[in-house]
Amino acid sequence: MRKMRTMMAPMKTPLLLFLVWVLQYAVCRDVSLPPGTLYRVAGFPLSLPCAVSGYEGARSQDFEWFLYRDDSGGRQMGVVSTRDKGFPYAPFQARVRNGEVRVERDSGDKCRLVIQRLRAEDQGKYECYTPSTDTTYQGNYSATVPVKVIPDTLQISYTRSLTGQPVPEGAELTLTCSAGIQSEQLTHLSITFGKRSGGEGSASGAGGEVSTVREIISVDKLLGVVPGHLYKKRYDGGEITLEKRNGEGELGVYVMKMRAVQPDDTGSYFCEASQWIRDPDRTWQRIAQRMLDIGNLTVQQLAESLSITSSPRGEITLQVGSPFILTCEVLGLPSDVNSGLLVQWMKRGSVSSDVAGSGGVEVEVARMSPGGVVSWGDDLSRASGGSMEKVAEGRYSLKLFSARPLDSGVYRCVVTVYAGRQNPGPSTPATLTQRSEGVTVNLKSKDVRVAAVAQLPRGPLLKRGMTITLICNATVTTTGPAQAQVQWLRWPIPERVIRRNQNPASDATPTDSPVEEKPRLVAALMYDGVAEIYANGSDVSVDRLSAGSYRLRVHAASMEDQGMYACHAQAWVQDPHGGWYNTGAKAESNAVTVYLYARAADLLLIPLVVGVSSALFVGIVIIATVTCCFMKRLAKQRAPK
Repeated sequence: MRKMRTMMAPMKTPLLLFLVWVLQYAVCRDVSLPPGTLYRVAGFPLSLPCAVSGYEGARSQDFEWFLYRDDSGGRQMGVVSTRDKGFPYAPFQARVRNGEVRVERDSGDKCRLVIQRLRAEDQGKYECYTPSTDTTYQGNYSATVPVKVIPDTLQISYTRSLTGQPVPEGAELTLTCSAGIQSEQLTHLSITFGKRSGGEGSASGAGGEVSTVREIISVDKLLGVVPGHLYKKRYDGGEITLEKRNGEGELGVYVMKMRAVQPDDTGSYFCEASQWIRDPDRTWQRIAQRMLDIGNLTVQQLAESLSITSSPRGEITLQVGSPFILTCEVLGLPSDVNSGLLVQWMKRGSVSSDVAGSGGVEVEVARMSPGGVVSWGDDLSRASGGSMEKVAEGRYSLKLFSARPLDSGVYRCVVTVYAGRQNPGPSTPATLTQRSEGVTVNLKSKDVRVAAVAQLPRGPLLKRGMTITLICNATVTTTGPAQAQVQWLRWPIPERVIRRNQNPASDATPTDSPVEEKPRLVAALMYDGVAEIYANGSDVSVDRLSAGSYRLRVHAASMEDQGMYACHAQAWVQDPHGGWYNTGAKAESNAVTVYLYARAADLLLIPLVVGVSSALFVGIVIIATVTCCFMKRLAKQRAPK
């Protein structure tokens, strides 16, 4: 053990010296600049970042910049310093004083040399030097990077400027910008179309304006088309496009199209061209940039010019069965904008209202799509009894060949405009929707009265499995041909409920309390003689016995078929053109209660079951008693004496 300790003692000193040397090296000063060579364009800014690390002393370090021009034979030239105002050499003194050449701090130990407008004579090797604040002089106190200044060859122009004259909403906008570069270095070109929109800004003082710059669409440095954030949805929908065409010489022609301008597109438009280069550290740098103002665009909103009128105006009164025509006219659409129109006729109110149009839900009567396809609302029978047509540009008519009482109400024409989109898709947002004034249509119908009486014919008691027969006598009193349409409905039989007063000594009064349930539709006989049977557990049939007598039969009835039955009758009359329509007049009959009694076989079944059960029970008791007594006696005989 002593020998090992003796051998390790001489080894400690070199190890400690090595650790001290590594520690000193790890914390020694290091100044860094981007790797070169860097290529920048004359007339545009140069920005060189410089950072120092591993230093001692104050957190805020000083920086001094030197330039070794290519034609100076290696002579050093002071550019700018953070600690000495008299540091710049004569060629840079004026430029430093006016701020064209300056040092901008990113932090205490990071800064950048900025030359606002680079000159050809600024080409050379730049050195960033940091005066020492360390106790010992060790490490790297400066770094250099070569900078080459290349000529400015970026060109940009436009074909036609915007005049500022109002453009109707939905019109197509086309902007053309030409740009190109001629450089011996491998540089890329990007093109951006943008817009500035001015607005009142409280931050800029009274009457001041704050300008908002929006990028619409670009061809980036890697030749990819990139829409602006606020225009991505329109770009995805094909509303905004950008394409490149070949121009004269080295210039490329870039064409931006906006398919349908919107009010928010009002503003000042510009085209921006940028030249990019990839530095040795693999980062892209913009080395040149030019912007051209194309002009101002003012979008005139469609709501300011569009108007919808319907005729005839006011109120009209017609006889039932007579035809009527309503006309819708769309005014104020720009003639040079191809817009898609969705035209709808809506109606509120019917003959069931005391005043036409005074209430009820507004329903669609008919519509014509932008493609000219006509469809009808919930009343599909109108498809054969009317028409909707485009009679002229901006004029649409609704014709009903034979008016019915249910056609009364307030009609309005509703027009939805897709400005600049003649064939909009299902997800295309509408530009504007406007409604016309209402046209009140009153129809004088015939005096129609309806009566309905339900009865259960006399006969034997109804039992399960028999046929239930019910008669509905429905009469329609009016002039001209008429028919009754009869429906049979069934409710459950109400249970008797005992209502008790709060005083316990008072007598209870039994009352019939009907069950509040929705009736179940059993069957119907339509005005044209067609029978309709609805969901029912038994076999059901309906027929017409005579002119005003209608019969419902439930065959092989089950207990679920008993209940309270009633019939509802509606009056249908014939118009002068031979068509049948529902007058809206209706009547409800009295309720007939149907009970089903048990059959004789069902009554005999109960005593039979009871008798058999009793006999089995008595037999089991007797056998158990005898067996028990016998076993006890046998046990006594075997017992030892």
